[in-house]
Amino acid sequence: MNVLSAEFVKSASEPDGYPPPGAPEIAFCGRSNVGKSSCLNALAKRHALARVSRTPGRTRLINFFDLRVCEPTRSGNRGREHAVRFVDLPGYGYAAGPKAEKESWGGMIERFLTGREPLRALVVLVDGDLGPQDSDGQMIDWARSLPARLIVVATKLDKIARTRRGQRLENIAGRLKLSPETVLGFSAKELLGIDELWRAVVGAAEAGE
Repeated sequence: MNVLSAEFVKSASEPDGYPPPGAPEIAFCGRSNVGKSSCLNALAKRHALARVSRTPGRTRLINFFDLRVCEPTRSGNRGREHAVRFVDLPGYGYAAGPKAEKESWGGMIERFLTGREPLRALVVLVDGDLGPQDSDGQMIDWARSLPARLIVVATKLDKIARTRRGQRLENIAGRLKLSPETVLGFSAKELLGIDELWRAVVGAAEAGE
């Protein structure tokens, strides 16, 4: 997918601070330090669209980004264009900050996911090197009840030997009670899985139009 534009819109913590509905929205969530910002930057083909922090749990607000992309064509001409809005949610699991503050982030995520009309898909990122944790399973189980499409991505596959990646994805899918083909492998470092994830994102966005 060719990225025509990618820009930060705003940050918010409550519904009255969200940007007005526009393009179909795709939310991204995962445990702290799962590589969410790196994933967003790789998709957007930008080095710093989403801020990458060495300290887990630094995303404390819901961040909105507007992107325009077009499908590549063999002739080199611009293909069909799509507008999507990426929504970067605070990480769950470990997070820096007081307990009360971390609990408020959970409410922030729930209010957004259950009440945001333009939301078309929730991308749950799972650490492909570490493997799924209890909180990942809980998030995915809960996400199944949402009207938004569920997309599961295993990040950091560059840390896994190429010959073992298929088996690792099958193992992750089994532990999360998913069919193997529904878990997408991804590596921001190797630019692995970007096209597959874009196809899933655009498919979900178009399904709600």
